[in-house]
Amino acid sequence: MENNTALTPKAYVSKNGSYLSTTDQLDSDTLRAFVNDNQSRSNKYQKNYQLYSGAHEILKAPSDPKSSRPDNRLVSNWANYIVDTYIGYFMGKPVKISFDDDNANDQLQDWFNDNSFQDKLTEVAKQVAVYGRSYMLAYQDENAQTRVAIVEPSEGFMVYDTTINHNPLAFVRYNYFNNQLSGEVYTSSQVIQFDNDLQPINTTNHLFKVVPAVEFYSSTERLSLVGKVQTLVDEYDSAFSRKANQVDYFDQAYLKILGVPLERDKNTGEPILDLGANKVLYSPDADAANGVVDFISKPDGDTMQENMLNRLKDDIFQTAMVANLNDDAFSGNSSGVAIRYKLLPMQNQAAVEERKFTIALRNLLSSVLSMGKVIGTVDVNQVRKDLKFQFMRNIPFDIANEAQAASTMNGIVSKETQLSTLSFVDDPKAEMKRIQDEQAEQVKQAVKNAASATDSVKDDNNGEQEVLGGSGTSRETVDGSESSQRSTNQR
Repeated sequence: MENNTALTPKAYVSKNGSYLSTTDQLDSDTLRAFVNDNQSRSNKYQKNYQLYSGAHEILKAPSDPKSSRPDNRLVSNWANYIVDTYIGYFMGKPVKISFDDDNANDQLQDWFNDNSFQDKLTEVAKQVAVYGRSYMLAYQDENAQTRVAIVEPSEGFMVYDTTINHNPLAFVRYNYFNNQLSGEVYTSSQVIQFDNDLQPINTTNHLFKVVPAVEFYSSTERLSLVGKVQTLVDEYDSAFSRKANQVDYFDQAYLKILGVPLERDKNTGEPILDLGANKVLYSPDADAANGVVDFISKPDGDTMQENMLNRLKDDIFQTAMVANLNDDAFSGNSSGVAIRYKLLPMQNQAAVEERKFTIALRNLLSSVLSMGKVIGTVDVNQVRKDLKFQFMRNIPFDIANEAQAASTMNGIVSKETQLSTLSFVDDPKAEMKRIQDEQAEQVKQAVKNAASATDSVKDDNNGEQEVLGGSGTSRETVDGSESSQRSTNQR
């Protein structure tokens, strides 16, 4: 197993940090090896979170008590900016997950709404951007309702087999309270609770038929946006803080007085000046004819500092492959096509992540739906084929051009495909239904208002109502007077 590091004879770590096991039964030694290794990564996960939340390293660095120079600690939270910008672009619009069958689709959407699924999916995407991976776990609550929960990588991990497909063997969720470890192992059929000694204390069966959890990631290498720019952000904080220190330092410029006699102290005979307090450099022995009173100039590295800050900022966005929306390139009235080209690196990154997310979502939902509690009894293989996913990028659109392009498709593609090209149409199927309802109503009104329409069709417009009798039908107006009567002799 080259490229894999052995933790125990049964437990391995791949080069991308995934856990592999040669057996589907995780004994206490194997489980302990995985938990300990995952805990060792917590420092990296915590550092990424602090970089995202603004608790940067520069704020923790010790200060020099002997130094009299300014000590500014400034943080430019670029990690937060690139993550929120990218997630807004990638997940700003809810992912459309649907079935062609209307009844099954309605039940699926109800389940999504009941579980706040879109919000949880957005949170998963943000954790992937911060940590490089995240997990979603399906479970049955106390009311036997199917739910999903988000698990951070510092509190859980997936264990895969050693086959070429790396199929999930188990999902482990754990936590520490009062320095006591506890958690659960989710296999394809059981939930096994373990204690601080990693010994099983309770085992229950579940109905998901597979491991009820999936791992989300943006790339096979499990790279995070924050991790890619960590050193650049730290250096930007350092350079920015040094620049602020120099600004303060220049405000504390020393006054130079040469060859100009000043008033002296009557007792000591020394000038009434203090080099530290008054920031004055005084020398009366210089040539009085060439006396000088001015400030000592200090070297100015402003241009170099600005170039350094600008270079770091550009490298941060280029490395993260996220567009800086405050850049001059986005000013003015750019067309939709021009904006798309500026967003191309972010679009490429989102396209790759979309494929990874689609695989994870298909695996999760097929296991959830296989229980038959969400949309009824289903064929798992058929469900995997029927599930449809549509990711919409959250970017400005040129509606006029979209409408013109959609109109040119009339008669070339199906109405549903034609409507799906319009960014402002959230659900093409629902929009088609609304169009059909409007057309049916227009036909109905046209028939009622036609000059050749029969009296029975015009009833609603004329305020008339039919009165059915045993031998025929009479038509009365609202005030009760008979307007017409028709009798039919029946034999």
